[in-house]
Parts: sequence; C-alpha cells; structure tokens
Amino acid sequence: RRGGERLFWKTPRISPSFTSFYRTESSELQSSGKVDVPPVTPRKFNVRSVIKMAADRLKIIAQHLTLSAAGAQNRPCTNPVSAAAYQYSQPDCILSEEQRKFYEKNGFLVIKNLVSEEKLDKYRERFQKVCMGEVKIPGVIVMRDVAIAKSEFVPGEHAVTKIQDWMYDPVLFEYCRDPEILKYVEAFTGPDIAAMHTMLINKPPDPGSKTSRHPMHQDLHYFPFRPADLVVCSWTAMERVNRSNGCLVVLPGTHTGDLKQHDYPDWEGGVNKMYHGVRDYSPDHPRVHLAMEKGDTVFFHPLLIHGSGMNRTNGFRKAISCHYASSNCHYIDVEGTSQENISTETLGVAKRRLGDDVKLSYKDVWRLRGRLVKGNPGNMVDP
Repeated sequence: RRGGERLFWKTPRISPSFTSFYRTESSELQSSGKVDVPPVTPRKFNVRSVIKMAADRLKIIAQHLTLSAAGAQNRPCTNPVSAAAYQYSQPDCILSEEQRKFYEKNGFLVIKNLVSEEKLDKYRERFQKVCMGEVKIPGVIVMRDVAIAKSEFVPGEHAVTKIQDWMYDPVLFEYCRDPEILKYVEAFTGPDIAAMHTMLINKPPDPGSKTSRHPMHQDLHYFPFRPADLVVCSWTAMERVNRSNGCLVVLPGTHTGDLKQHDYPDWEGGVNKMYHGVRDYSPDHPRVHLAMEKGDTVFFHPLLIHGSGMNRTNGFRKAISCHYASSNCHYIDVEGTSQENISTETLGVAKRRLGDDVKLSYKDVWRLRGRLVKGNPGNMVDP
C-alpha cells in the first residue's frame, strides 16, 4: 500500500467447492427426521389487508423485473458505479471497483502471480535460442546495449539487451494470447484485440556508463494510432525485479495529461537506439518503483510517464511485454507533430533493412507489426 492505497492485487482463484451449492426443502428435512419443523399456527387476516399486501408485492416484483432488463443490456463491471464514471476501463470486465478506481487515478495496475513460472521459463529458453542463432524469427529486431556495442564482442544472450517484434514466433506469441493476460487486457481495450508491439527485455549489468537506464517516456510517442484510452501494455517480470536491478518507475496520474515532446536525452555515456525521453516533466512529481516478483504483471496506459533505473547487479534482468490496442482504433498521420522524429528514425531503419526502393509509411510499418489476438481485425491489422 502507498499512503493507504493498495498497489498490488492477487490473481483471483475460485475453489471448486465454492461453486457447489445444495438445496433442500423443509418438507424433505422433516420427512427424513433430521430436522424438527415447528407447526405453523393459522392466523386470521382482514381481506382488504391481504389484497393491499398482494398489490404492494406485485409493484415491487415489477420494479425488480424492470431493473433486471436494463441491467442485462448494460451490466456494470461487478460494482454499482455507473460505467460512465470510468474513462479508462470497460464495463462488464474482470476488474473490481477498487481496481478500476485505482487505474482511473494512477494509470497502472499490478496483478500478482498472473503468469506461471513454467510459461516464463519456456520464454526464457526461447530467448536464449534466438540469441544463439538457433531460432530465426521473421521480422524480429535484436538490440545490443550501446556500451556493449562499443566494446568487444560478447556471444549469446549476454550480447543482447532486447528482442522485439516477435509476433510471428509461435512460442513467444503464446504470451500475447495467454487467456489470463487477455482477461485483463479486455478490461481496457474491449473484446477486439490486436498485439501491436512485443518485447523481451534483457537489461544488462550496467558497465558504469549508466546506459542500462531507460529514460522517462510515454509509449504513445511511438504509436501512430488512437484513441490512447483503448491501448494498454502488459509487462511481466520474468524474475524478481527491484531497484537494484532496474525495476520500472512510474509517475502516477500522468496518463491524464497530453503527449509530450520526446528526444534523446543528453547522457554522457550514450543512449540506446530509439530510447527517447520526455523533454519536459516535473522532477518533483511523486514516483512509484514497481518491485515485482516473477510472474507479476503490470498493466499501464500509453500516456503514463515511466522508465527504469540502472541495473546495479551482476545478473541480467528479464521481462516480457506486449502492447495491445483495440482493433477498432484508427491510424493517424504524425507528420508535423511531436512524433515526426520517431517516425523518421523508424522509417530510416526500415529502409536499411528492406532497401531504399521499398515505399513504406509509418502507418504501414505498424500495420505489418500488428497481429490479431482476439475478435474482429477492425482497422488495425489485416485479417
């Protein structure tokens, strides 16, 4: 808890015995001899009183039927608060009232123990095979820390700080389609869901240059699609993460603001490719460091300002994530906006990989990245 406010939620578990109910009638109990049912003494009623009681009862039943019909058409999210009171989550979802209020206020939500160790170990093994060149994934981007890139070659996973855009790998894409994750994703995007960006992050021990940091930023800076409120990231710790190995740090409530200008920060040790940072934000804004255990998952809004600190340990800190969007979102033109710099940089990388003759827009790049997870393809991805 932070100032009396709950920060983490356990994954709900329902025991089979909880759903077993037994119904018996008093007549059956009486006939079995297990329960003594006292005799009912007849009472005398005034006829007019009985008629009035019956009429009042019928009015109450009619009111209940009307409310039930209305509720069937627009049932709220397991709580009595009107759906109109929430901007950032969907009605009829898995979230409790407390969780919806927390996300509404803070822009993030941590669910404890959401992804099993078995699944995470499978993803770790797949990552290692990609790093060793044993597995080739179409379209995947393999990234190295700028400090490692300037030093001697390091083989295997120790050379790689991140792989992204692995939507077409059958093993890693299981994370994006995990039913336990999608139950929560749907609470933010609705039922039609596309996976738009994927990462497996392998934050290295910092070599002293502080390049293992990730500057404070808003994910929406990278995305040419809207509305922002129908986009969410799931970020799962693949091992214990804390301030020592560079856990996420968030600025609660910043999801209610606007998209800010982003640029490369002026860091002495250098900055990793495409690690843009927010140019202007208050350093006095309260921060929350998200210490998490293996399998814990945080969901956060794309306007939430967040980043991560240095990895001061000798080990690599791993996490896996996916950005989801409602497939009913729409693409926008970012030319002439604060996002034009990342658009230009991304298209430059695409041309180096595919050739100068290939004609692609920033929207095309993201459409090629996206993959339908659930529901209708809508505007975001090809069927």
